[in-house]
Amino acid sequence: MFKKILVANRGEIAVRIIRACKELDIKTVAIHSNVDTDAMHVKLADESICIGNALPKESYLNIPSIISAINITGADAVHPGYGFLSENDKFAKILSSHKVKFIGPSSKAILELGNKSNALKLASNYKLPILGNKKSKNLSNTNEALKIANEIGMPVVIKAAYGGGGKGMRVFNNNREIDSYFTQLKAEAKNYFGNDTMYAEKFLTNAKHIEFQIISDPRNNYAEIIGQRDCSIQRKNQKIIEEIPSDYVKINNLEMIKKNIKNLLLKNKYEGLGTLEFLYQDNEIFFIEMNTRLQVEHPVTEEAFDIDLVKYQIMVAAGYKIDLSNLEKKNHTIECRINAENAKDFSPSPGTIKFINVPGGRGIRVDTALYTNYKVNPHYDSLVLKIISKGKDRNESISIMKRALNEIIIDGINTNIELHKWILNQKDFVNGIYNTNWLEKNIAKFN
Repeated sequence: MFKKILVANRGEIAVRIIRACKELDIKTVAIHSNVDTDAMHVKLADESICIGNALPKESYLNIPSIISAINITGADAVHPGYGFLSENDKFAKILSSHKVKFIGPSSKAILELGNKSNALKLASNYKLPILGNKKSKNLSNTNEALKIANEIGMPVVIKAAYGGGGKGMRVFNNNREIDSYFTQLKAEAKNYFGNDTMYAEKFLTNAKHIEFQIISDPRNNYAEIIGQRDCSIQRKNQKIIEEIPSDYVKINNLEMIKKNIKNLLLKNKYEGLGTLEFLYQDNEIFFIEMNTRLQVEHPVTEEAFDIDLVKYQIMVAAGYKIDLSNLEKKNHTIECRINAENAKDFSPSPGTIKFINVPGGRGIRVDTALYTNYKVNPHYDSLVLKIISKGKDRNESISIMKRALNEIIIDGINTNIELHKWILNQKDFVNGIYNTNWLEKNIAKFN
C-alpha cells in the first residue's frame, strides 16, 4: 500500500479523498493556493504546502509546483480527484517518469479515452452507438467549427476534448452563435483544463443523460460496471441532481452494450475508476464521452451499493486484487449538488459563511468542505456541498431529500437550495418526465 498520497485538488473532493486515505492508514499531503490556506482539506491533511496564487493555472494546474511539492514531502502517489489535472495525460506521464503513482489510468489510456474526440472514434470501434459524427476532429479555429457544425447539422454541441463538469462546452443553434462564442469557449477550456482542443457532435433535444460507473483492473483482467445513473437534471450543461437506478429508462441491447464496454476497458488496459456517459432517447443510447477519473456524483453510487469507490480506486492503483461482481443494489439514491450561486441566473455567489447547519438523520449523507467563517472563493467551481439521500424506493428517497433540504442552513452566500426544493416538488420530476433541457425550459416558473 502507498505510504503517502498527495491530493492534487481542493474543496469537498479533496476532503473525501483524505478521509478514505485515513481509513486506509495512508498519510496525506494537501496542496493549496494562497487563498486556500484555511480550507478544510488543508486542516485535515497530515501535511500541507502552498503551491501558488489563486488562479488555477498558477496553483492547481501548475505541474512544476506540484512536482516540487511531491519531492519536498516524499509522496509516493498522487490522487487528482476530478477537474484540474485529473484527465491530463501529460501530468500522468510526468508522474510516472518521477516514479510516483498516478491514481488513475495510464497517460496512454487518458489520451485515448479522456480525450473526448478520440474516445468517440474508439467507442465506435467497439460497437458502442455514437451520434453519427464518426469523423469528429479537433477544431482549431472558428472556420473549422463552422464547417463541421454544418456537416453534422444544427443544433450541435461543441466541447473541450479534455473537459468535464459542464465547463468548456456550449450548444450552438446557428452559424452566428459559433462566430460569436467559439473563441471564448476555447479560452474557457484552456483556463479550466490547461488544454483548448475542441470537437463537435450532434445535439439531441429530448434526451436523458445516462452514466455507467466502471472500475477496471487490467493486471487481473477484471472490469465491472456498477450501476446506471440518471443525471438529466442539468443547468448550463452541468448536472445538479443524479440518481440510481434510472427507473424511467429502458435501453435496447443493454447487455451487449455492457459487454462491449468491458471489452473496450480491458483491451485498452484501462486502470481504476471511470464513467461512460450516454444520451438516451427513444429507447436508444448514444455514447458521448468517458470521464477517466472519479466523478462528482460518485457518492450516489456508493450509497446505492454500500461501497467506498475511492478506497477501491486506491487499492487497484496499489496493486490489490478486487472483486465486485456480486454487488447488489441496496437503496434508491438521489444526490443534490448545492452550489454557491444565484438560482435564477446561475451566476456565482462567493462570500463568507456566517453560519452553516448540515442535515442529518436516517438516509442522509453530506459531503462538503464548508464551515463557519470559511470564505467561498470566486476563482473556483461553485459546488460547495452535496446531499445524498437513500431509501427503499424512489418515493422514499425523494421524501428524505425533501426533509434534508428543509434542514440545511447556509448563511452568507446565495445557494440553489430553494431551486432543489422546487424541482423535487414538480410533477415532471416525480413522474420521471424530464430530460437534459427540462430545467432551463422551466426555470422561469421557479419563484
